[in-house]
Amino acid sequence: MPKTASLRALAVAGFAAAFLWFAPSPSAQPAGLWYKGNLHTHTINSDGDSSPDEVVRWYKEHRYNFLVLTDHDYLTAVDGLNTVFGAQDKFLVVRGEEVSARFEKKPIHLNAFNPASVIAPQSGVSVLDTIQRNVDAIRRAGGAPVVNHPNFGWAITAEELRQVQNNRLFELYNGHPEVNNVGGGGIPGLEQVWDLLLASGRQMYGVAVDDAHYFKQFGPQYSNPGRGWVAVRARELSAAALVEALERGDFYASTGVVLADVARASGGLRLEIRPARALKYTTEFIGEKGRVLQTSFETASTYTLTAADRYVRARVTASNGEIAWTQPVFRE
Repeated sequence: MPKTASLRALAVAGFAAAFLWFAPSPSAQPAGLWYKGNLHTHTINSDGDSSPDEVVRWYKEHRYNFLVLTDHDYLTAVDGLNTVFGAQDKFLVVRGEEVSARFEKKPIHLNAFNPASVIAPQSGVSVLDTIQRNVDAIRRAGGAPVVNHPNFGWAITAEELRQVQNNRLFELYNGHPEVNNVGGGGIPGLEQVWDLLLASGRQMYGVAVDDAHYFKQFGPQYSNPGRGWVAVRARELSAAALVEALERGDFYASTGVVLADVARASGGLRLEIRPARALKYTTEFIGEKGRVLQTSFETASTYTLTAADRYVRARVTASNGEIAWTQPVFRE
């Protein structure tokens, strides 16, 4: 089994960390850079409290590498923002839209990453039909869809999400205080939903996002920035490269834990944590139905798929409660 060879330049927490990446299988995977970004953000162009300039400035000053602006049913212009904030390929603002449909009283929201034009919310005859019509509309506009906060308004079940076609991304974690990430009242949390999807054979990838609206007032009752993000391993800092990497699962999601290295292949999963001072970490390799297959307290750990495993994913929990999730690896 070949070892992972890495050349790291800068920490993922603030900068892109470059490394050559070889997965634990005979076939090498392409080299890439790690870029930290937020995929769900609002400005005064919908229901945020700050201008696009102010929002972008917050993320750049907090050392993100990219930001997707996703105002409700509005495509905020990004060219001028990139002229001001995107110097020397170190920061990128990506076009986006939160397509905000409904079925009866249920909010059916999807983000569109890098669409060519604004997308009108589509109506359907059921929750599933409404989701599918909006996924299709996003694809027609050249964007990549993600199903947002399924438990917001208890709108989308695991079974409905399982049946959506031509979509691989959903929000596993959303930092808004009203989205019910952990479930309740007999309705599963989003990690459990994820395992239900994976166990059914759906190769779904989970993202973590801020869903930030408030930049002038901070507190647990506000949807503030800095709560959920992704680190994407892409060939370059461009909208096309980031979307490609997201749709092939070349990223991890986090509420604060930084991973220095992730290697995914059909043979298994390897990760390395970039530890923060004084924190301790627990890595759980998770299989079908959420069963913990292996636990590690080391900063680097590996799980090799067995004949009994359908897939494995990893959850890294820090002693301060922050979490990182890798994307799943399926046994071929």
